[in-house]
Amino acid sequence: MSAEAERVVAVANLEEFFRDSLHGALERAHVAIEDQTEHYVVNLLTLFSRSEALYDGAAGAVRLKPLVVMLCEALEAPSASERNRALQRLGDVSLFVAGFFARSFDARLIDIDYHIAMGGRAYGELAHSVARGRGRVLGAVFAELSAKFQPMVDALNDISETSYRHGDQDVLRLYELWLKTGSARCYSILGRLGVTPTRERGAISREH
Repeated sequence: MSAEAERVVAVANLEEFFRDSLHGALERAHVAIEDQTEHYVVNLLTLFSRSEALYDGAAGAVRLKPLVVMLCEALEAPSASERNRALQRLGDVSLFVAGFFARSFDARLIDIDYHIAMGGRAYGELAHSVARGRGRVLGAVFAELSAKFQPMVDALNDISETSYRHGDQDVLRLYELWLKTGSARCYSILGRLGVTPTRERGAISREH
């Protein structure tokens, strides 16, 4: 059996898998979130595991709308409920993409910090909006996701890279991510790779 095949794990219940994985990732990162927020994120991961839920199908194409288009749709929505749905979609997609496709940003002009900023702001706006109605519980969930967007992205990065071994080629990318986002996870991985980063660009020292 190949090494790649040995890493494939059969999962009987996807929701339970994501719940256990998220709980473990948050514990390792020493991040505490409310039960309702954890439940929301687990449901989001389970939903977006189906490509038709994540991607937008238009004229036979499968793609993700640019975040700025999602934001414009929210701002131009004809009703409060449609605006809230658009903001929720923007926050959800930003969180999932930043959490599970962080390494895919290497060759893109738009980086992960853009997704973190857009997603956190969308959840924050949504929290204020729904809290004024009967959605106090959801308002609290969105407020926590907005306040802890970066730690949540780190937790999802942890889940997505469970079987990935970081090497020397990852040092610069991890350093750039740490500079842009302040990710505690990136800082920790750099430490394990024998690197001590500082805020001055180019200042990376290697332990011997």
